Amino acid sequence: MRRLVTLAVAIVLLAPGTMAAQTLPTPDDPIAYAMSAGPPSIAADATIMDAEGNILREGTNEWTCIAMPGEPMCLDRQWMSWVDAYMNQKDDTGVTALGLAYMLRGDQGASNIDPYAEGPTADNEWVITGPHLMIIVPDPALLEGIPTDPMAGGPYVMWRDHPLVHVMIPVGDATVEMPFRR
Repeated sequence: MRRLVTLAVAIVLLAPGTMAAQTLPTPDDPIAYAMSAGPPSIAADATIMDAEGNILREGTNEWTCIAMPGEPMCLDRQWMSWVDAYMNQKDDTGVTALGLAYMLRGDQGASNIDPYAEGPTADNEWVITGPHLMIIVPDPALLEGIPTDPMAGGPYVMWRDHPLVHVMIPVGDATVEMPFRR
């Protein structure tokens, strides 16, 4: 009987993590995939877009979740302005207030110094971040004192000397990798 109770407790404790790993949405279901980037309380009522900007579902809150291949994300209005600046390589992000974004599925990597780098090189500080939040502010001077080194542990500033500067905040069991390090 004692073994049966121990087995039952182990199944109850281990099953949720196992089930979550098995049921993680894929890009084949773009709405669920986009929603998996943010907390359910936000994603449930968010507008859902595909990677081309097509609206797949109208939302009822002020959030947008995007089914980017390998990098789904949920963004507030400030971040949507930032994404427009990024996609169109504008120097003015249009950010007027603090903005918050979720990438709870992590990312496929980016240069920590060049927002438009397409892959890792020996000198572009390529960073792969697990689950994370991102913060933008209207005045980059507010980010002074936050490290730029992703390996320092905790939050770090990405693209410090660029108008697209923002803070990366690893969460949970997030990992940060730098395949190439100076």
